[in-house]
Amino acid sequence: MFELTFLGTSASAPSIKRGLSSLVVQHDEYRFMVDCGEGTQRQILKSGIGFKRLNHILLTHGHLDHILGLAGLLSTFLRWEAIDEVNLYGSRHTMERVDDLINGVVLRRQPAPIPVNLFDIKPGLIFSTDKFQITAFAVDHRGSGSLGFRFDEFGRRPFIPQAAEALGIPPGPWRKDLVAGKAITLTDGRVIQPDQVLGPEVPGTSLAVVGDVGRPEKLLEHVRGVDGLVMEATYLTEEREMAETFGHSTAEQSATLAKEAGAGQLILTHLSRRYRDDDILDEARAVFPQTWLARDFDNYQIKKAE
Repeated sequence: MFELTFLGTSASAPSIKRGLSSLVVQHDEYRFMVDCGEGTQRQILKSGIGFKRLNHILLTHGHLDHILGLAGLLSTFLRWEAIDEVNLYGSRHTMERVDDLINGVVLRRQPAPIPVNLFDIKPGLIFSTDKFQITAFAVDHRGSGSLGFRFDEFGRRPFIPQAAEALGIPPGPWRKDLVAGKAITLTDGRVIQPDQVLGPEVPGTSLAVVGDVGRPEKLLEHVRGVDGLVMEATYLTEEREMAETFGHSTAEQSATLAKEAGAGQLILTHLSRRYRDDDILDEARAVFPQTWLARDFDNYQIKKAE
């Protein structure tokens, strides 16, 4: 399961009710911020999620409405020593702008009191644990070297307590080893194989987070089958020509991608002040009913459909 907290959901400029792009994805003890628009650190404080373990920041692209909040946030990190290190991930184009902002403005090319690591990443695997992985994929948005991010839990074989009881396996380390796929030897000499107490593999949960995108149809293979898709809806279809000019998607286009990809649900963000929320939601739900409209401080749980 992945937990989402939206910190900013406005497009291009903040509004009274919406801050600029930022989202936190959590899986167990890991937390990943995706984008960091202006004012994000104040949104963190208002949300109550705190600064601890926010040491991984994934950047979809280098436009200022997605990165400008890094200056203030990192200044706070460095002053409060709330975390041990900061890891920033983005394309080369993005990292060049982030380097100017962080090392040029915040640090003035002086050593930081904690490691601030800038990772120039390319499409492919960028992060992995024993429970999930994150891959990056290319996104078209006005030549900005944009990336989207897919979070995939690894499949697991559920432990069957009844089978363990029938075999006389007591709770404790033996059962833990079997869950880890290791054979065990009981005190009576019997060797128990994992297959004897584990059920068929259950697929893990998947989530895709996309920033600004001008050609959503090109993302189909990257987001196919995800349980949750977070994507922009900057324009309505009535202004599709303007959306194409500025490299953005309409609510209908995002919903069409979710439908064709077989997504479990679609959460729309990066919303323009020019439209009513209901109009955006109505346009998307006409194509893909399992659509939601993110608001600042909204929380979602992305789970595998039953």
